[in-house]
Amino acid sequence: MKSGRGAVFFIALLLLVSTILGSGCTDNGSEGGDSREVKSGDTVQVDYTGKLENGTVFDTSREDVAKQEGIYIEGREYTPLTFTVGSGQVIQGFDQGVVGMKVGEEKNLTIPPEEAYGEYDEARILAIPIEELNVTNRSELPEAGQTITDMYGRSFKVTAVNDTHITIDTNHGLAGKTLIFNIKLVSIE
Repeated sequence: MKSGRGAVFFIALLLLVSTILGSGCTDNGSEGGDSREVKSGDTVQVDYTGKLENGTVFDTSREDVAKQEGIYIEGREYTPLTFTVGSGQVIQGFDQGVVGMKVGEEKNLTIPPEEAYGEYDEARILAIPIEELNVTNRSELPEAGQTITDMYGRSFKVTAVNDTHITIDTNHGLAGKTLIFNIKLVSIE
């Protein structure tokens, strides 16, 4: 009879251990209990703050940082950035920078222009004849310094306007700049 109780106890203990291990209710040593590392194809969420080399913050996913840096936009939702690693949804240096990170880990990335928005290219400054703009009234013309958006949603900075042409810079606003990101991996989905 004693050996029967021992066998029942052993089986019950074995079931309990397998239930605990199977349910993932063990601590594997990392914050949040997730020791997986980011790899290409993973969908991740990161909090980030992007700065220029001179320390100017140009973007962030954190509302408190946006307010502190004077770049807060009313109505914008400040939430972690979600993207699929390796899919080209974010700049190359950011994409590659999260590979190998674990949930809860923070990292600083310094991304050169060639892995961000490219080098600044003078050939991307275009002079467009005003007659091609289908403007009926000259007061509709943008002024130098304004940003205009084309029918595809791309934004361009107007650099000059004269009697015959409007000049636009089609380079990305961060072209030619080294970007510094502080990132924290929030989740791996």
